Amino acid sequence: MTNDTGQMTMTEFGDILNNRVLLVAFLACLLAQLSKFFIDFAKNGKPNPQVIFETGGMPSSHSALVTALATGIGQTVGWGSTEFALATIFAVIVMYDAAGVRRAAGNQARILNQIIEVFDGHDFTEERLKELLGHTPFQVMVGSVLGVMVACLAGLAY
Repeated sequence: MTNDTGQMTMTEFGDILNNRVLLVAFLACLLAQLSKFFIDFAKNGKPNPQVIFETGGMPSSHSALVTALATGIGQTVGWGSTEFALATIFAVIVMYDAAGVRRAAGNQARILNQIIEVFDGHDFTEERLKELLGHTPFQVMVGSVLGVMVACLAGLAY
């Protein structure tokens, strides 16, 4: 519902902030992003807070987000609902894209960066392209398990 000017009312904004399914999905995404910091620290032995704000890496926060969303919808509306089916299809597409198309784009960026290095110092001043765009299938799987776990644990608190 909107007011006469077509703007969102405070009640509607409050409804968004009280949407547990949405909040749990964002929590799963946040936990995945934060876990990247600790995984990177364990791997490299030094803190790098920048990994919290980057795409790609372990685990997939995109997968955590969409699987928590689908699981929360299944818990709330029902596993046989159209909404759950829609969220599940959406999750599959996002995870396929993360492990497929975005990963391929990252591989292409790596190769283009290698080409740029060949021309480095030859009046070629292009910036390096971002290589870590997508995920391995394992990173997607770990992110999706994290998303389901967060939604299930939050579901216990309903």
